[in-house]
Amino acid sequence: MTTPTATRSGSASRTLSRAAARPAASWPDGHPRRKQILLVMCLSLLVVVIDNTILNTALPTMARVLHAGTSSLQWITDAYTLCFAALLIPAGALGDRYGRRLSLLVGLSVFAIGSTWAALSGNADTLIAARAVMGLGATFVMPATLSVLNAVFPPRERAKAIGAWSAVSGVGIVIGPVAGGLLLTHFWWGSVFLINVPLVVLAITGVLLVVPETAETGRYRLDAAGTLLVAGSLIAIVDAIIEAPTRGWTAPATLGEGVFGIAALAAFAWWELRTRSPLIDLRIFTSRVFSAAAGSVTVTFFALFGSLFVLTQYLQLVHGYSPLSAGLRALPFALTMGALSPVSTILAGKFGTRVVMSSGIALMGLGLLDLSTAGVRTGYPLIALAVAIMGAGMGLVMAPASTAIMTAVPASQAGAGSAINDTIREVGGALGIAIIGSIAAGEYRSRLGGALAAAGTPEPVKHIATGSIAAADVVSRRIGGLAGGELAAAAHSAFVDAMALGLRVAACVALVSAVAAFAFGQRQPGRAATEDADSRVPATVG
Repeated sequence: MTTPTATRSGSASRTLSRAAARPAASWPDGHPRRKQILLVMCLSLLVVVIDNTILNTALPTMARVLHAGTSSLQWITDAYTLCFAALLIPAGALGDRYGRRLSLLVGLSVFAIGSTWAALSGNADTLIAARAVMGLGATFVMPATLSVLNAVFPPRERAKAIGAWSAVSGVGIVIGPVAGGLLLTHFWWGSVFLINVPLVVLAITGVLLVVPETAETGRYRLDAAGTLLVAGSLIAIVDAIIEAPTRGWTAPATLGEGVFGIAALAAFAWWELRTRSPLIDLRIFTSRVFSAAAGSVTVTFFALFGSLFVLTQYLQLVHGYSPLSAGLRALPFALTMGALSPVSTILAGKFGTRVVMSSGIALMGLGLLDLSTAGVRTGYPLIALAVAIMGAGMGLVMAPASTAIMTAVPASQAGAGSAINDTIREVGGALGIAIIGSIAAGEYRSRLGGALAAAGTPEPVKHIATGSIAAADVVSRRIGGLAGGELAAAAHSAFVDAMALGLRVAACVALVSAVAAFAFGQRQPGRAATEDADSRVPATVG
């Protein structure tokens, strides 16, 4: 009686093994292990996304332990962002050429090595180098996760899978500060990096056990010239954006990097339209659906990262919450986004991607406007409501936009297409922090400087206090007494006004973009977004 059972079991095992070895085109009904693959891809993504925000809570501790100045702290954050954003498209293309499963394994391994190195760093320079290594590993992981899901799920299920992927991506951004606060409460600062290692080991195990190869490896040549051009252009552009608030937006170095980056990007576009083996078929940008989705993602992350930059300081420095408490108070964003991301694909199928995406961006703008009304003594419930509205807006945008982007890209270039989706997120986020941060910083200096000048505050105190709200709090504690209290109150009032201006600018960008997305987006039902991209956008690779 046991022989038939064993035979059936062995047969099933061989069937799954053969299925795992076949190219994606052989799975018209989806890969038999696609649900397990989804879990592994979401875990791999979560590790990378959390690291983008978990570091923020540890920066004050690092400044004290590693004797790191402002410039070093900035580069501890930016080394990861710069490497990650600049190399996403080449890394995605490498995965398309040489294997997305291999890309995942290599990327996760490099990320774990960088995390261990970062946790054991003894000085700021070593930590900066380790963060760059982590960013390099992340560039191979993030594009591969979405391109693998695009391949193993059939069209009728793909939007839901990408909805889950998008929910994890957005929720991970907010979970980072909470996780960082918990770790710093009980362990040393290196724990925010070392926690990545067991998660990576679990993810690698999952990749080895259930994830198939979905790329047609060895079929196309790697576009080396295009790789160098796009990497060089994005390094210059992202670095110019990151450094602009410090150097100045019109500084020669900022303008020089910006001009070089744009010129290199133009050269990349010229080359890609002429080479027989492009990294990505740039004709997808002529698709109104693709362009609207890409613009929506950029604006959403611009608004999100710009608002989180000032909100984190508001909660900790104005309201006096600890890093952990501040992180917990951002959870309404994660809850509403996590709830609406899966629903957004259903709504897009019923009302169309254009309607759902523009509605989501509009909600994001309304949430920002609501948050901009917060004052020095505003209660948490009103803040939670504004943050929840923002999360709901992002939840409506991300899954339909990511689905539309992946649909427009030929299956053979899914890794590069996923990388475009990830790159515009990073660039949008960097722009949000740089622009909203610069606006808020300028307004803070102006308002507090005027108030302190009117009060006859000594110039050295005024100079330090107008540098940042954190510096003002330190100076006010040193002064003490009534004078110190008045300085702190003036700084908090100036910061709240500055935050309101920055948030209103972000809200205006979001609301104008929502109108544009609705007006210029292609009128097509959301279900069209699940069609096979190869039938609509021919590849030019040869």
